[in-house]
Amino acid sequence: MLTIIIIILILIILSAFFSGAETSLTGASRPFMHQLETNGNKNAKVVNKLLERKGRLIGAILISNNLVNILASALATSMLIGIFGETGIAYATIIMTALIVLFAEILPKTYALQNSDECALKIASVVRPLVIILSPITFATQWLVTITLRFFGVKLNRGDDFISRTDELRGAIELHQGEETNKNIVAHEKAMLKSVLDLSEVEVGEIMVHRKTVTMLNADDPAHEIVDQVLASQYTRLPLWRDQPENIIGIIHAKEVLREIYKNNGSLDIDIDALISNAWFVPETTRLLEQLQAFRDRHEHFALVVDEYGSLEGVVTLEDILEEIVGDISDEHDTDIKGLQPQPDGTYIVDGTYTIRDLNRQFSWGLPDEEASTIAGLILNEVRRIPEQGQAFKFYGLRFDIEKRHRQQITTIRITPPKK
Repeated sequence: MLTIIIIILILIILSAFFSGAETSLTGASRPFMHQLETNGNKNAKVVNKLLERKGRLIGAILISNNLVNILASALATSMLIGIFGETGIAYATIIMTALIVLFAEILPKTYALQNSDECALKIASVVRPLVIILSPITFATQWLVTITLRFFGVKLNRGDDFISRTDELRGAIELHQGEETNKNIVAHEKAMLKSVLDLSEVEVGEIMVHRKTVTMLNADDPAHEIVDQVLASQYTRLPLWRDQPENIIGIIHAKEVLREIYKNNGSLDIDIDALISNAWFVPETTRLLEQLQAFRDRHEHFALVVDEYGSLEGVVTLEDILEEIVGDISDEHDTDIKGLQPQPDGTYIVDGTYTIRDLNRQFSWGLPDEEASTIAGLILNEVRRIPEQGQAFKFYGLRFDIEKRHRQQITTIRITPPKK
């Protein structure tokens, strides 16, 4: 009897080990294990190997866990029947259920859940031989499961996960929390991380500087006038056009202009055409991630954006893309353009060209930006007509008052957020 009791206790300990192993290995952080493996941690390498074939891992653990549980229950039932007769079946059921649930399930899984990475590193080298040994049985059981499910019309999807890795990262970012005193810092970090993931989805046309606000120079103007305009501008790279603003012939760099003036001993009578570099045109549908890589490959910071008909839509710079990640970047030469002004009554006066992405990033309003990139464009898309000054509209939980309109363009809007 003492021998049977010792064997049952050993089997319960093994059951606890398998339960904890399942929880810790499936709950281990893949990015953390990858980093440890990169740093030369051998146990982390074993964990990653196991997780590559997660189905085989879980199958081996479940087979082992059920085997020891059933064996322990059978031994306990046999022993108690010998002591109490038929009543021993009930006693064995109650006692083994309590022992297995408490000490072989809840206790080890709770600990493993709280220390997933640490436990996974410690037990990986023990679990791996077990997985290898039981792989034939695991393969057979998986085959039987697949056949059985097909019989009932269920097909296992072995392709992409239902939830993509990008969505998984977004969820992890949303769950990221910080200390109470660092809420603003954490919010900024989360916005930056989410913006990095958005680079492959956002198009250049959504962040470009529209052609109406782009500073462009007429190449036919006298050289001294062009120099004056270059020096007066806050930008270092400026497009030049000839005959009509749509006909961009190239880009001029302020540094090249100053270098040429220096060569001419300060004279403004310089050859502008000799300083013009070729313009780089990109489609407005280009993804930001592609454009960022293109900037790096070409060693350029400036591109002109055109639509499907080749018409100029605006310009995009490396700084524009970086600002999508880190927020506004200003230097001593930037002109402070207040596109959004908070009001004492809780409303906001917003410029019509203010982007929807910037509003969503600042206030988490969730306004759609699929059909329009600016707040004025969103209103036009929703109301399907050009609103009059003084009109008000309500959609997406916000109130939009048309404050100013210049010709057919909405220039100023008052946005009233919902009351908290």
